[in-house]
Amino acid sequence: MSQSKIVLFYVFAPLPDPEAVRLWQHTLCSALDLRGRIVIAPHGINVTVGGEIRAVKRYVRATREYAPFAAADVTWSDGGADDFPRLSVRVRPKIVTFGRPDIRVDENGVVGGGARLDPDALHALVAERGDDVVFFDGRNEIESRIGHFRDAVSPPARVTTDLTAMLDAGEFDHLRDRPVVTYCTGGVRCEVLSALMVERGFGEVYQLDGGIARYGRHLGDGGLWEGAMYVFDRRGALRFSEDAAVVGVCELCGAPGDSVVDVAVDDRHQVVLCTTCAQGRP
Repeated sequence: MSQSKIVLFYVFAPLPDPEAVRLWQHTLCSALDLRGRIVIAPHGINVTVGGEIRAVKRYVRATREYAPFAAADVTWSDGGADDFPRLSVRVRPKIVTFGRPDIRVDENGVVGGGARLDPDALHALVAERGDDVVFFDGRNEIESRIGHFRDAVSPPARVTTDLTAMLDAGEFDHLRDRPVVTYCTGGVRCEVLSALMVERGFGEVYQLDGGIARYGRHLGDGGLWEGAMYVFDRRGALRFSEDAAVVGVCELCGAPGDSVVDVAVDDRHQVVLCTTCAQGRP
């Protein structure tokens, strides 16, 4: 029986012809029978695709042959093509939307972002600075409900632009003089967020390199992460071990739960439910 995998990566780099990249990526993924979501913009690419493992490896090799994507830092996880309804490859103005046009990108990524920390460097920072370190969640609030770093600041953002508005309003200015570590699922949102925070006068800003996905793959549930990682596909949530804590609370019965369910399709209103209450829902 063949094994399947999902890969997650992004690259910030100037792309002179995003539409040509879209056509190439769509043709490549279709030929390899991969499914998932790829967003391409003039400043880069954001990829989550899955399929049979040999096909996924061929996809990664072929993508890295294109010079701007040669250093793509890929994170692998369990799953496959069946976790996605289709293959979607689109060109958009940005690969992640924070509602600001002033993010600058060069061949090295986002200009002016926070220092990158791998999981070991993150733990070294916490060991040195202790409770002074602030973990700052760059995801939407519903994602943080089912998993987050211990004692993290999890803003009540329904969409990413809400977070920008909160920063502009000064709601986190009390953290300006503390070491702030931004984090998100795979690294793309926290890279942009770290640059926004630096621009707004935060003095010591870091970004978790590779995001939660890289951290969980490296340390499982033996580190500072608690709960499950929300993912934007049919898996719904990814747990890094069988011992993962359930930190979410069911909005119907109050029991522990980490199933995120759409209850209003038009405006994508989502709730956290336990396994029992989620049964029978689409």
